[in-house]
Amino acid sequence: MLTTEGLMRLMTWLSPSFPVGAYTYSHGLEYAVEAGLVHDGDSLRDWCEGALLFGAGRTDGVFFCEAWKHGQDWDVKALVGLNEYAAALRPTSEMALESEAQGRAFLTTLLDVIPSTGLVALADALKDSGHLAAYPVIVGAVAAFEKIDCQAALVAYLHAFAANLVSAGVRLVPLGQTAGQRALHGLETSVQEAAEVALKTDFKDIGSCAPVIDWTSMKHETQYTRLFRS
Repeated sequence: MLTTEGLMRLMTWLSPSFPVGAYTYSHGLEYAVEAGLVHDGDSLRDWCEGALLFGAGRTDGVFFCEAWKHGQDWDVKALVGLNEYAAALRPTSEMALESEAQGRAFLTTLLDVIPSTGLVALADALKDSGHLAAYPVIVGAVAAFEKIDCQAALVAYLHAFAANLVSAGVRLVPLGQTAGQRALHGLETSVQEAAEVALKTDFKDIGSCAPVIDWTSMKHETQYTRLFRS
């Protein structure tokens, strides 16, 4: 069950004001707008839906659930191995940066705010491994450490992912705030579906199939005019 305290933690951690720098990443969307693939509210919603169901939303959801399970068991060694696997599965350098920079910022902030035993142990183990924290792994593990329901935490995580993409699209297309909210409202079912799929997916079956999103991320690396880091 999700407690009131757990709900407040999720609202804090996954708020746009939490200092992970999520607003600086577009996940390839910036080039998609440049190429005319995303040009209005409907195409933005469709793009975000694809990312949720077939791209990073799918793989991050599975990593999140697996990290939550290991976090429940306080298995730091397994979390370190999972973190390395998450880094290896990033299809482009900018998507790797997006995950690792946000993961590092999330971990660093929480170490200053709520330095729990599990969090400190995980931070030390990651430092020894030489790998940066993958965002879905660290959020999933911390949710377990704080005894927050996995499904609720995952829905919040995926909703924040979708909301950040919509926010980037509003600035890039550009769109009005109402169009952005309409797109986000239209993604509610996709967020729930992505969470349900992740919860049911065997970790051995992890994978994604969003080649156009991967392509736009690669093209963004050399895009002439850029507002976002990915």
